[in-house]
Amino acid sequence: MKVLITGASSGIGMEMAKYLDTLNHDLILVARQKDKLINLKEQLTRKAKIITVDLADEDACLQLYQAVTDEKIDILINCAGFGVYGEFAYTDLRKELDMIDINIKATHILTKLFLKDMKKRNKGYILNVSSLAAFQAGPLMASYYATKAYVLRMTTAIYEELRRNKSQVKISVLCPGPVATGFNDVARIKFSQKPMMGQFVAKYAINQMFKDKLIIIPGFKFKLCYFFTRFISIKKLLKINYNIQRKKRL
Repeated sequence: MKVLITGASSGIGMEMAKYLDTLNHDLILVARQKDKLINLKEQLTRKAKIITVDLADEDACLQLYQAVTDEKIDILINCAGFGVYGEFAYTDLRKELDMIDINIKATHILTKLFLKDMKKRNKGYILNVSSLAAFQAGPLMASYYATKAYVLRMTTAIYEELRRNKSQVKISVLCPGPVATGFNDVARIKFSQKPMMGQFVAKYAINQMFKDKLIIIPGFKFKLCYFFTRFISIKKLLKINYNIQRKKRL
């Protein structure tokens, strides 16, 4: 199958590319940093196509779709994204808007465009990368948590639409806890707990996607976290999350 992965130059996206390569899938790797994409391509056993694009640009998202329309993408993985840390009143607005453009708008645009094609063929997979953060509010990372909530809710709604239509197109959303990637460097934070390894998260996510799992949460500890937070009041959870986020400050 032919797979398009955004955010493929590092982190979970890169590890997904490596794992899918071992499963003999044809890859189209998308990211802003061409040198990192070239480095990744050289590590793969199969031929891969690389596309350098800034997904914060709405027109670039549309151009990306047009550039691969004839490829008949079987699997779309929306993995591009980053976070911004700090009190909402003082975080950089331009950086936050770029984050919204990548985390939300790019995922929205690409999901919609490729979903239409997949529905016509009545086959395909879409995996959108959200976060465990999507299930709650995150003081000191308010905008990031909100973007991931959008991805979660959009994906789960699409899942039900496809199910009702008895479509063979499958859509899933990955909601990991902290993962050892370059995310914390971009967000300028340190993890308050030991992160999972990217290789584990990537392999688990891909395998669950092929099993038509809707919400994918890697790691037993984080499954428990998701389960128990549903029984805590919003105000109490906000206090807990604020204290957790405060420990991330560099």
